[in-house]
Amino acid sequence: MPSPPALRALCVFCGSQAGTDASHRAAATALGTQLAAHGSALVYGGGRTGLMGAVADAVLADRGTVIGIIPDFLKDKELAHTGATELVIVPDMHTRKRLMAERADAFCILPGGVGTLEEFFEIVTWRQLHRHNKPIILLNAGGYWDHVVALFANMIAYGYAHRGHEALITVVDRAEDVIPALEAELAHPKTPLAFEIEGIKAFSPP
Repeated sequence: MPSPPALRALCVFCGSQAGTDASHRAAATALGTQLAAHGSALVYGGGRTGLMGAVADAVLADRGTVIGIIPDFLKDKELAHTGATELVIVPDMHTRKRLMAERADAFCILPGGVGTLEEFFEIVTWRQLHRHNKPIILLNAGGYWDHVVALFANMIAYGYAHRGHEALITVVDRAEDVIPALEAELAHPKTPLAFEIEGIKAFSPP
């Protein structure tokens, strides 16, 4: 009998809008299909629209597991995916993000708007501060995240981030590369980054 995947559950952050580039929706659908085939659950924001709905629908279409976590004020606007395997209603956005992080082994960020950016930067910040050491994949479908990748390099160049901080994330261009990259990192976890703040060794690997 094959061993179960190290990636038991993947948290996906992505847009609640469909966007204007069809390749983004295709990437969301492909990722959902692969999650179901891999036997890994989807943990996401619980929505039924946009890329959120696309990735969830693809998982469910192949009889995979979808765990949606949504604040009650969004559920009340009828944006919740009622077909999710498990739909968790929470009181606020902060609780939503905390539960999503707790219930996942890794993170993947697809194209999205300001909410997706906020989720992405928060989970990267938590990793930087050694609050977790779970893999973070940036799925750069159609080059959508090119400017964010450049921004990371710019922050390092200007001294607001440290050399090596680019290793907090792994960038892939195709949905097909997400699960292999995550399984590889879960098998061989990265060492938490050590860095100083004005000469103080504030964060060293545990």
